[in-house]
Amino acid sequence: MTPYRVVIGDDHEHARQAMRLILARDSSFLIVAEACDGEEVIRQVEQEQPDLVLMDINMPYCNGLQATRLIKERYPSTKIVMVTVSDDAAHLFEAIKHGAQGYLLKNLQPQLWLDYLHSLLGNEAPVPQPIARRVLHEFTKEDKQDSNEVLTSLTPREQEILTWVAKGWSNKALADQLGISEHTVKNHLKNIMQKLQVKNRVELTHYVYGKSDFKEREV
Repeated sequence: MTPYRVVIGDDHEHARQAMRLILARDSSFLIVAEACDGEEVIRQVEQEQPDLVLMDINMPYCNGLQATRLIKERYPSTKIVMVTVSDDAAHLFEAIKHGAQGYLLKNLQPQLWLDYLHSLLGNEAPVPQPIARRVLHEFTKEDKQDSNEVLTSLTPREQEILTWVAKGWSNKALADQLGISEHTVKNHLKNIMQKLQVKNRVELTHYVYGKSDFKEREV
């Protein structure tokens, strides 16, 4: 398997070193460049065309939020994960709105980092509930369009899977819980995303917690 190409962006050397050490534990990741400010991150992405960018929010010249927006405009297939010291919902909302796929707290255990990145690059990273609810509150303040008719177009199984996704369950956990294959779960999710016209799990979770008549099931 060809390793995932990674660019690290953080203005603190010790933080970059910590990320280097974490990724060095897994041969699936290859660090192709590092940067200490947002402008340099953008230049490295242009040069290296990475699969993944680990981006600190607070950097000089061009912060992580600005860099995320510019990178996603030019290179939409590059996945960006914000690396933060806190779970500030406002920052995370802005990052997701501009195209970031997820976030990692700097104090998480290394194996949790690796598991999360593998899930994200496989398009199945769950949305952690403590952050999801606050970020989704921001989404619902901005998006008041009524989509209840679209929700009712989901089959009972699709509604069940949507509820589990909103609870933060991964594809594997869903497959084990429902007694179906991961491939079947992925097919259901693909259909759900097409019906709801969304691109990722954050937006799927938005539909669950942001629509008044779609109540969370006791599952």
